[in-house]
Amino acid sequence: MVLNLSCVMDEAALSLGTIDVSYLSSSAEYAVTHSSLECLHLGECNSRPTVFRSATLKWKETLLSRKRPFVGRCCYMCTPQSRDKLFNASIPSLGLRNVIYINETHTRYRGWLARRLCYVLFVQERDVHKSMFAHNVTENVLNSGRVQKAIVEEASVLSAAGTQTDLKAISKVKKKARRILQEMVANTSPALIRLTGWVLLKLFNSFFWNIQIHKGQLEMVKAATKMNLPLIFLPVHKSHIDYLLLTFILFCHNIKAPYIAAGNNLNIPIFSTLIHKLGGFFIRRRLDENPNGRKDVLYRALLYVHIEELLRQQQFLEIFLEGTRSRSGKTSCARAGLLSVVVDALFTNATPDILIIPVGISYDRIIEGHYNNEQLGKPKKNESLWSVARGVFRMLRKNYGCVRVDFAQPFSLKEYLDSQSQKPMPAMLSLEQALLPAILPSRPNDVVDEGTEAALGDSWDLSSEPFKRQLIANLAEHILFTANKSCAVMSTHIVACLLLYRHRKGIDLSKLVEDFFSMKEEVLARDFDLGFSGNSEDVVMHAIQLLGNCVNITNTSQNNEFFITPSTTIPAVFELNFYSNGVLHVFIKEAIVACSLHAVQSKKYRNGTNGVSPNMISQEQLVRKAASLCHLLSNEGAISLPCQMLYQVCHEAVERFIQYGILLVAEQDDQEDISPSLTEQQWSKKLPEPLSWRSDEEDEDSDFGEEQRDCYLKVNQSQEHQQYITFLQRLLGPLLEAYSSAAIFMHNFSGPVSETEYLHTLHKYLITRTEKSVAVYAESATYCLVKNAVKVFKDIGVALQFHLQLQS
Repeated sequence: MVLNLSCVMDEAALSLGTIDVSYLSSSAEYAVTHSSLECLHLGECNSRPTVFRSATLKWKETLLSRKRPFVGRCCYMCTPQSRDKLFNASIPSLGLRNVIYINETHTRYRGWLARRLCYVLFVQERDVHKSMFAHNVTENVLNSGRVQKAIVEEASVLSAAGTQTDLKAISKVKKKARRILQEMVANTSPALIRLTGWVLLKLFNSFFWNIQIHKGQLEMVKAATKMNLPLIFLPVHKSHIDYLLLTFILFCHNIKAPYIAAGNNLNIPIFSTLIHKLGGFFIRRRLDENPNGRKDVLYRALLYVHIEELLRQQQFLEIFLEGTRSRSGKTSCARAGLLSVVVDALFTNATPDILIIPVGISYDRIIEGHYNNEQLGKPKKNESLWSVARGVFRMLRKNYGCVRVDFAQPFSLKEYLDSQSQKPMPAMLSLEQALLPAILPSRPNDVVDEGTEAALGDSWDLSSEPFKRQLIANLAEHILFTANKSCAVMSTHIVACLLLYRHRKGIDLSKLVEDFFSMKEEVLARDFDLGFSGNSEDVVMHAIQLLGNCVNITNTSQNNEFFITPSTTIPAVFELNFYSNGVLHVFIKEAIVACSLHAVQSKKYRNGTNGVSPNMISQEQLVRKAASLCHLLSNEGAISLPCQMLYQVCHEAVERFIQYGILLVAEQDDQEDISPSLTEQQWSKKLPEPLSWRSDEEDEDSDFGEEQRDCYLKVNQSQEHQQYITFLQRLLGPLLEAYSSAAIFMHNFSGPVSETEYLHTLHKYLITRTEKSVAVYAESATYCLVKNAVKVFKDIGVALQFHLQLQS
């Protein structure tokens, strides 16, 4: 029977691989031409009420079969002018294109020979030439005033040490600067770009079914290139293929290849030369690598001036804000170091403006397969030429499904900075301050808080270094949130999520297909796009095949049905969790509300209900609890834009629960009978003044601009809604279990030890809990969650002594 299922999978994969997907704006599914199987319609899923359809889709039946969402639009609050540029009503309907599907129609020639040589002809006709790229970069950087000053400063340090005379020291530092620039400055070769384009067409067609891009998004990027301004592409980082993927797509559409900022861990023989010729330049993972611990003034000056020179020559850049590939499947927190260089270049008038383009990238399966070794605590292996060659050969033997790349709408960096400088500067609260009093019992005696309000001006003071850092951090968070929002949800993400958090004990294949269809509709209804198309049964088969040994398939005697269960081994659960996290950002706000709902209810049962029904919940208390949980999980990725009030975001999420029918507004008589308990009154009085959920500039007509009476809610007790709440709570289960287990471990910990040793010990403790089946979620023991939990405890200052013990 397993052999039969394998045959079915191969047939499904064949149908998926041979379809050139079209984009129908009026359909809820992509059009497919597969003739042997018909699409599953909503009416065919009524044999069994699924959690998603019954709990949330009933209220919006009319939205099914609506237009698919167009993702990546500019923020209307921060960049309203950019939002109106480069976009028109026809762009969303332009549809998708498979970039690696090339035939004679994509060239100027026709006939048998053109069909045989279409790849060669295609790359030969691409518009790429030497004059496109930067020239005299090394000399311009060395001759700049900032670098000359840094050379003199570095030489003076050598002279003061008595090791060199002034002239010899300056000569030595200049040679050092040239060596650094040899590594840093790319020497782009148009011929090698063409050759690499041909090679990648061959390679990508061998191990990807397709690489889809939205033609409307590319039209916006093309329009942006005609504005004679530098473009900065800022993609999410999930795989080493990301480096080549973006350049390849732009090359195929006659857009100038960007200069790619790569970590110096990739600076390996032969491979580094190839990267340099393709526009890559290497930078240190940490800017200050001097053994004496002082700042490397020379390296910083070279990097800053190098970026300024590229922008001055209107070159395009590609920067990975996360700094490294995500090991968890979620978008990591931003590292804004290189972005601050770009902002400084704008402040120094190196260019009149810069266009920012967040980019979302989604894979059915990453070429690395998984990061289980690192998640199990094993050290990361350094890259080498042999590891690169071995990785290429491994890729050629496997198929990795589909890839989707989404370019968000370009926005003006100058407009963003101008709009932020005109807004009131909010109090810069630490995570510890933001979580008071919801998590911590009382505010520490902290002299910084006492002068917080007095230190604040009416607007951002860009000459102030702390405010400037906060501004750049908000920009980085804004970009990563948009890029993550643009990421399409893949079939493997949905199947892994359903198997882990809906059907962990297994499910019949037919029922899995039904839930897959319903969850797909839920994703679309929340304005996230999908990275797959076709008949739901085919797509599920395709995903199961890609997930490989993570999924067990057995045959049941009843109706000759296949039974699908997730593997329970730790590596398999870690891998499923990695792909499941690809859909977490779609439901994260609702999951936070569901967990907050459980917390509020549990607290009422523990403290007593004071004569009030335990099912009656204060909406204000629920929203505040959700906002606190958002702060606590801030290291797990951006939950909202930095320009949004977190209170309002959580309030809207609760309103959606009411709209779904999961929460019911209490009757008017019940509302009047309820008065806030003494505990709730004390809780609200504890709120510190700087933690203001309402903006001073709110509209007078806004619901958030005036005090309103609290509303009380009841939880719908129907089975379908209770199941949906349980599903949402399970989504955050691994995160919350990791944090709570880390807190228990910290409480019983005795030090001092270095932070590295503490992380290792804590991770070993969580792995042991999982191996002994103590942990509810095996995936709570991933190393990423361990690091995030420790970082949160340090940020919120749970115990000062603990923080001091972790100092190496």
